[in-house]
Formats: sequence, structure tokens, C-alpha cells
Amino acid sequence: MAFTLYDATVPQFLQLLAGVRAVLDKGLQHAQAVGLDPEELADARLIEDMFPLHQQVQLVAHHSAGALRDVAAGSFTFPSRERLGYTAMQKLVADSEAAVQGWSREAVDALADREVVFEAGGARREFRGAGFLTSFSTPNVYFHAVTAYDILRMRGVPLGKRDYEGQLRTQR
Repeated sequence: MAFTLYDATVPQFLQLLAGVRAVLDKGLQHAQAVGLDPEELADARLIEDMFPLHQQVQLVAHHSAGALRDVAAGSFTFPSRERLGYTAMQKLVADSEAAVQGWSREAVDALADREVVFEAGGARREFRGAGFLTSFSTPNVYFHAVTAYDILRMRGVPLGKRDYEGQLRTQR
């Protein structure tokens, strides 16, 4: 069995998006249970120079569903920096899951050799689709997903590692 670009991306993106969805759901439940405004959670940061929860969630969406879209288009787009409220974050994750689920194996595998240009700060980097998705987007999805988890955990949301992991792809 060959391991394809689809195998290296779509299942991981879906697993992490589901994990983020679950931690956001638990975050909302926790906020309601303790009388905390969930918008305070949306603005929470691990440390001052890091993005708040709402941007961590936006970046998970951008580096999963958005990355597939960007590779197909041939250039990296920067995610919105617009502040999202708590329910908007939840909707963004659900929409991203649906978008990733909409990619067929054939369509993702066809992106492997596609040229993708990343331009920022006067620098230009050229990738092939496979390199962009596996060396840039996938690490970003993991980083921002775990950071979102950490922000909620730090704010007292009762989360465990299994919440972050999402649905494991076991044999049965």
C-alpha cells in the first residue's frame, strides 16, 4: 500500500480539527458551569506575545482547509486577523472540517507537484504542494491546535490528552 499526500494530510487535519472542536465544546461547557464569559476565553493567551485563542483556532483552520485551497490556487494567503467570538470559532472549525472532508483522495494527491508560492516580508519561497503541506502547513496545524488546547487548559478547562488527540484511527 502506497502512502499518499492525501494519507499524510487529510486524516491528520480531520483528527486535529475534531480535537479542537471537542476542546472548544468543553471550554464553552466549563465557562457556562463556572459563570465565565466565553469571550474571555476567546481572548486568552498563553503569554502576551502569542496569539489569543481565537487566532490559534483561525490558524488551525487556515493551515488545514485553507492550505489545501491555497495549494490548489498556487499561492499562500494570509489568514484573517479579525477577532472571532466563541461561537464563531466553533463554526469556523465545523466549516473547516466540512471543507477538508470535501477533498477527494484524487484531488489531494494531484496537488503533490503543484507549485505554491509563499511571499512575506519581501521574501519569496517556492514549494511543491507536497512539501508545502507536509513541511509548513501540517506542523502549523499541530502547533496551533495544541496551543489552543493549552490556553483552555491554563484557564481551568478540564481537558486531557485524549481531548486534544481526537478520534484515533485504530483498526477496529
